[in-house]
Amino acid sequence: MSRYDLTDFEWRVIQPLLPNKPRGVPRVDDRRVLNGIFWVLRSGAPWRDLPERYGPRTTCYNRFVRWRKAGVWDRLMADITKAHDGEVQMIDTSIVRVHQQGATAKRGGRDYCLGRSRGGLTTKIHALVDAQGRPIKLTLTAGQKSDIASAVDLIRDFPKGAMLLADNGYDANALRTAITERKAWANIPPKANRKDPICFSPFLYKARNLVERFFNKAKQFRRIATRYDKLAENYLAALKLVSTRIWLRSNESTP
Repeated sequence: MSRYDLTDFEWRVIQPLLPNKPRGVPRVDDRRVLNGIFWVLRSGAPWRDLPERYGPRTTCYNRFVRWRKAGVWDRLMADITKAHDGEVQMIDTSIVRVHQQGATAKRGGRDYCLGRSRGGLTTKIHALVDAQGRPIKLTLTAGQKSDIASAVDLIRDFPKGAMLLADNGYDANALRTAITERKAWANIPPKANRKDPICFSPFLYKARNLVERFFNKAKQFRRIATRYDKLAENYLAALKLVSTRIWLRSNESTP
């Protein structure tokens, strides 16, 4: 068993959430295929370097893409994150460098979430996490987009009475108004140029480091730390799979 493979606990949680196939030719072993997908995500290796013990690389890659298109990875993360602690939530972003292999996609109407800066091509991850630093919602933009660009969409289902922690990059009246309309609270440090007084608790703000810890855990998977995927949809699907693994490991370690 590889150290990247699913544990028995993780597999017991995931297996019932995968698509059923009651008829036709039986699918290739789902656990083996998932282990192969996680091996690629964790190691950062190209799909063609997948070890033989996981079966044909085309099977793993095609299953990853086909189930992404079918929304399987979205539903998997949604089902597992239902148990999130919603009383306190945190939002932040992280920049990811795009490898030259991921920067060769054809142009057109599709949004590849590629941004150009002095450091080269980048993608920005926007994440909303719960009070234990476990991801609830994720989205991508081009690297040069502002941190607050996707904030309102991420908090669309923000619960009544909850508190949002964010750095002063999110200090905008539009976001504060959106939080207030949901009868929730925003604990965001005011920018230096803000003239009207804002209620802010430095003590509560200390917990915001949990969202930074999430990014650190996610980037232990090398295909998350560097974007090799041409399509933003594939990269986001990989990020959701990694996030699901973070949730499972958190639950497995809970006594």
